[in-house]
Amino acid sequence: MHQKQYLSKVLKIKHQIQNKINAMKSLRFLLLTGTLLFTSLLFSCQSLDPVPEHQTFTIQSKPLGELRTINVWTPPEYNVGKDSLMVLYMPDGGVEEDFPHVANTLDTLIKSKKIPATLLVGIENTQRRRDLTGPTTVKRDKKIAPVVGESEAFRNFIQNELIPEINKRYRTSAKKGIIGESLAGLFVTETFLLTPELFDFYIAFDPSVWWNNQYLVKNANSYLDKFPPALKTFWFAGSDATDISGTVRELSQILQQKNSPSIHWKYADESKETHKTIFRATKEKALIWTLNHLQ
Repeated sequence: MHQKQYLSKVLKIKHQIQNKINAMKSLRFLLLTGTLLFTSLLFSCQSLDPVPEHQTFTIQSKPLGELRTINVWTPPEYNVGKDSLMVLYMPDGGVEEDFPHVANTLDTLIKSKKIPATLLVGIENTQRRRDLTGPTTVKRDKKIAPVVGESEAFRNFIQNELIPEINKRYRTSAKKGIIGESLAGLFVTETFLLTPELFDFYIAFDPSVWWNNQYLVKNANSYLDKFPPALKTFWFAGSDATDISGTVRELSQILQQKNSPSIHWKYADESKETHKTIFRATKEKALIWTLNHLQ
């Protein structure tokens, strides 16, 4: 065999071997990728909250100028009895938002007799940052969404359209409250201070009271001076989030100094929790304390 032929054959064999090695590497990569993808999908499926049986309807809102989707969960007691039940309203209340896990928690707590039977009304988002924030003069705040600062219109929708519709469709008692986290917690806190007569109880997890240069906290005293005599219940909590923890502690100090006889309140310092974990980690204690301290 000539030397050139020999070298050509060697190179061909070497090329074939390299191709097999590359193929094996590709197969190994695909297997690894597939395993990681399967594991990721499995984890995602396991972390999804089961959507409980519920009713859904829509309202064409005049103050908001749009169609809003409402999800309502009723406990077993509602379907077998004739009693009127208190209502818990919730922004971020879509079936792909916080509605499922809050409804499931209520169901567990009601069945274990830890809280009284309660209806849950979830308000599905359209423009969350528009609805849940008040006006702001801070340029950085205005950059978080194309439209912000329309919480008054959202509150108008809840008060004048949603609550009457719920009272018409369901057996409801006079007791009602609202629950929310982060920007929804800001809305809950703002509603508590600006229009406390709207609800009987308020629950806010990590409320974003840094909004508008901490306007609500800085003006809390003036709002509390005008507080109505009817008793209101307010539970709120703060995580380790640096932009929130200081302001919610300051709000708790203001409430403590004010010592209003018409406010039954509790601040939970949840510094071991993060902004992402605080809602799920503390919702049970919030609901148990709040719903068992209503008069």
